[in-house]
Amino acid sequence: MPVTTIKVIEGVFTAEQKASMIQKVTEAEIEVEGEAMRGVTFVMIEEVKTGDWAIGGKLPQFPAK
Repeated sequence: MPVTTIKVIEGVFTAEQKASMIQKVTEAEIEVEGEAMRGVTFVMIEEVKTGDWAIGGKLPQFPAK
């Protein structure tokens, strides 16, 4: 059973954008795996809070909301 996790920064993508990502990644996987695997192909989105990730060892600085 294939499981794919997409990690995104919390609050960046809308529910519609996340649903689109899930659909497109699922379709790409089915193209490789075959239609018989659709029912057991999992795609999950995990949101990572600002401050819980860094680029090159440095926390990104975002303007205050």
